[in-house]
Amino acid sequence: MATVAVTDDTFEAEVIKSDKPVVVDIWAEWCGPCKQIGPSLEELSEEMGDQVKIVKVDADTNPQSVMSMGVRGIPALFIFKDGQIISNRTGAAPKAALQSWIAESI
Repeated sequence: MATVAVTDDTFEAEVIKSDKPVVVDIWAEWCGPCKQIGPSLEELSEEMGDQVKIVKVDADTNPQSVMSMGVRGIPALFIFKDGQIISNRTGAAPKAALQSWIAESI
């Protein structure tokens, strides 16, 4: 399962009301570290798709979602479970570190 692009309009349906945990990646086209972790998140989405959904929110075009999570820097990653944030981290990380963080959180 590939990552899903989420907007302010689809955030509630895709993240808050999801029946499985959701990793939310807040990113922007101009953000170098965001581009670094993008391929790793795509791979993890394929590998862990039965356990977790991974979505991407463009910080430049979805200010409501970004503000609701209190994002101050990107890339910002949040894990939602049952509509609530259960974990978050900021900055780029290697795929193995991201996978470990997700697995430990869900």
